[in-house]
Amino acid sequence: MRLELSRRQFLDIAAGIAALPACSHAAWALDYPARPVRLIVGFPAGSLSDVLARPVAQWMSQRLGEQVIVDDRPGADANIATEAVVRAAPDGYTLLLVSLPNAVNASLYKSLDFDFIRDIAPVASIARSTGVMVVAPSFPAKTVPEFIAYAKANPGKINMASAGTGSFPFCAGELFKFMAGVDLVHVPYRGSYVPDLLAGRVQVSFPPLPVVIAQIRAGKLAALGVTGATSSKALPGVPTIDESLPGYEASVWNGVGAPKNTSAAIVDKLNSVVNSALADPAHEAQLADLGSAQMLMTPPEFGKFIADETARWAKVLKFAQVKPE
Repeated sequence: MRLELSRRQFLDIAAGIAALPACSHAAWALDYPARPVRLIVGFPAGSLSDVLARPVAQWMSQRLGEQVIVDDRPGADANIATEAVVRAAPDGYTLLLVSLPNAVNASLYKSLDFDFIRDIAPVASIARSTGVMVVAPSFPAKTVPEFIAYAKANPGKINMASAGTGSFPFCAGELFKFMAGVDLVHVPYRGSYVPDLLAGRVQVSFPPLPVVIAQIRAGKLAALGVTGATSSKALPGVPTIDESLPGYEASVWNGVGAPKNTSAAIVDKLNSVVNSALADPAHEAQLADLGSAQMLMTPPEFGKFIADETARWAKVLKFAQVKPE
């Protein structure tokens, strides 16, 4: 018996077959996650990325019903962590705590085994934090103008600590050096630089506010100015650096990324989970106490934000004559 299909029947079957992948992805998202998820961080314990990743992982665990484990893999200015995620299966079980250095590294390194914008899918933004210019209380300068005057009178004699080339303190410091016209000696650290800053072995740094806010409040470090465009509620009375160097602005941001080709359904689910956590007033207050502000974006919006930041810091590094490594 010969079976003949009408044109309408053929088109209905073809449409059904074409819809199978989408249905499969949607069903996969409904079942996701079925086991613990790793959130890989490119900086050590105590860094801003690590400090923000832990509550985010806790929030995500509560909403996903599976544990989200923070996996610190410091080294090479977050490139080691990024490459680990780039090479991971695009199944949503290996995520990256995305941060400013990822955007900076595109210009800072001549040859990487990955293209960050191409190989990491933006999932969700988390927070934006101001940095703060800090010195030991015994340092002669008590304001940004006094610091600039002192630095110009003592070129090459002030050590500027950072978490490594490409880190936020490095970027904010290089921008300050360029705009103020001062010569500071960059001292990169693999671990925390705060102990040496407290001891006076290095004289200045531009860390994210959450990293040193406890030491500032305890009087162990003196805040000369915040790096953001506006003053911080967490540091009332501390001016912006922009007031002394018009146009100066630097902020550090964090978010979540996944390997490229991760299912759009899983990306959307993770975005919804992160955004719902950030919208919780308790979590918003927790971020504010750290000197950070929540940043809610869709995956496409976060992707555009990353591209814009990559272009912006490429210009800063070029103007500051920072050579790619």
